[in-house]
Amino acid sequence: MARKGPDYAAPVRRILVSLLVLVLLGLFLFWQIDSPRAERMRAAFIDRFVPSFDWVIAPVTKLSRMVAGFQSYARLYEQNQELRRELQKMAAWKEAAVQLEQENAKLLAQNNVRIDPALTSVSGVVLTDSGTAFRQSVLLNVGQRDGIVDGWATMDGLGLVGRISGVGQTTSRVILLTDPSSRIPVTIQPSGQHALMVGDNTTLPALDFIESPENLRPGDRVVSSGDGGVFPPGLPVGQVALANDGRLRVRLAADYGRLEFLRVLRSHPAEQIADSGLLIPPPPADFIGPRMPSVADMPPDTEPGAAAETGAGDD
Repeated sequence: MARKGPDYAAPVRRILVSLLVLVLLGLFLFWQIDSPRAERMRAAFIDRFVPSFDWVIAPVTKLSRMVAGFQSYARLYEQNQELRRELQKMAAWKEAAVQLEQENAKLLAQNNVRIDPALTSVSGVVLTDSGTAFRQSVLLNVGQRDGIVDGWATMDGLGLVGRISGVGQTTSRVILLTDPSSRIPVTIQPSGQHALMVGDNTTLPALDFIESPENLRPGDRVVSSGDGGVFPPGLPVGQVALANDGRLRVRLAADYGRLEFLRVLRSHPAEQIADSGLLIPPPPADFIGPRMPSVADMPPDTEPGAAAETGAGDD
């Protein structure tokens, strides 16, 4: 195994470090001497070597500027993230404001529908749509505690929607006009004809029992007639439309795709007639006086005219 030679690097390194320490210590002591001669020597040293150290100071200056720029970039990044969060919050507030504006517009539209001033109403929110292939209905958040009565009409901001069919303590169910069980007597204007609007699970209920179909035109206005006391008269329902099969139907005025608020109309039942004697005439009274003989009671040789004269003479 080869032997290693003497190691000269370690002693030389220690000597150089010692000399550097001595030089720095001497420079420190020299810089602390309070003497005019030492002051002149320090000034001469600074004038001689410091200006030539600009190339050494330049990287430090650039590095300090880079650090300041990085700190400024970090602050800008934080501000940018804060602005992004503010924009997200503003977008959420904007969406909420748009929804409130739409709800307000729908509520105002309900108030703009012209109905009988004697009819008051209760507004409710549609909780859920329980429509199926065999049933068209929605659920409202108003019920018996709000005075809702089964059979009352419901409207949105555009027209008639349906009627109350089932009332709970806090909720009520509305059967829509499109439900197959819906049968509503309507009046078609301007002709004034009466018909029956029948729901069939489509957005265009059919018109049946029309008096004179030839007098109807697409676009004629359809309103509730009030016959039978089902609905108050004059409520807007829709317009007459001609289907592809040639059958007359009703294009409903209510927006069934956006049922959010419904207006329940307080309608009072029709007045019940307790005393019918004033309207129905009494039966005819029995004949007063002697009865006229019938043909069967007359003798065979008696003529009808003579019998009449005889009866008249008896009177």
